[in-house]
Amino acid sequence: MTRCGLVAVIGAPNAGKSTLVNQLVGQKVAITSAKAQTTRARMLGIALHGDTQMVLVDTPGIFAPRRRLDRAMVNAAWEGAEAADALVLLVDPVKQRRHELDPLLERLATRSERKILVLNKVDVAAKEPLLALAQELGGKVEFAEIFFVSALTGDGVAEMKDAIAAMMPEAPWMYPEDQVSDASQRLLAAEITREQLYQQLHEELPYDSAVRPEKYLERSDGSVEIHQQIVVGRPTQRAIVLGKGGSRIKAIGEAARKELAEILGQKVHLFLHVKVSENWAEDREIYEEMGLDWSR
Repeated sequence: MTRCGLVAVIGAPNAGKSTLVNQLVGQKVAITSAKAQTTRARMLGIALHGDTQMVLVDTPGIFAPRRRLDRAMVNAAWEGAEAADALVLLVDPVKQRRHELDPLLERLATRSERKILVLNKVDVAAKEPLLALAQELGGKVEFAEIFFVSALTGDGVAEMKDAIAAMMPEAPWMYPEDQVSDASQRLLAAEITREQLYQQLHEELPYDSAVRPEKYLERSDGSVEIHQQIVVGRPTQRAIVLGKGGSRIKAIGEAARKELAEILGQKVHLFLHVKVSENWAEDREIYEEMGLDWSR
């Protein structure tokens, strides 16, 4: 008898949710960044454990929304938690972000799903404050299990995966054995480029940027041709992305192309161009491409 269930991974922005999902799946399915709110839409990662398939929903960080994009992301996070067989609350014990964590705990306390508390970054957090935090949070929400892990190194993740697998109901698998994500290759390619934007530009480029897939063509020689549009809000941001003589966008493209070739297992031809659109965050079409609800 096989088991299969839905596991929602939620938490404040930048708690390490995407890194944890990648660890559970065993390969990269979600982009990561030190910049908060990197994940924008619900991304499904698919993890196997013996006869159990766990469909992991990597949700955007839950925070107080101010703009349309913020509201759409927060709604996507809570929708990802609906009908889950288990909810994993991931907490960064170093930063904590209590202004976002406390309202999240209040809402979780009223939900009926089995809840698991996971305290991340045990490789850098002091032990005594970590235990005190676990006791405090456990007093606010009824957690079925509490785990201490490092999503970055994988420490403690195997034990947590065992426990989550045991919670899954008996059911046929939802996806083929070799599938690790529900994201299309077009979307994954755009996400990889967006990750490189964050990694290479750090604080130079504000959060208001997007990568739009334009063309994804399989060539007859077995390689793939990918065209993407990087959208920014102001001309000054376009200059930052391009860099002197186009050096920055060339470096971004080379790094993204190399990673995509490794993930896809084929040669990649990546073409990037930058467009300025002051109101891109109000564009319904961009929301649909990201898997977000524009109307919220």
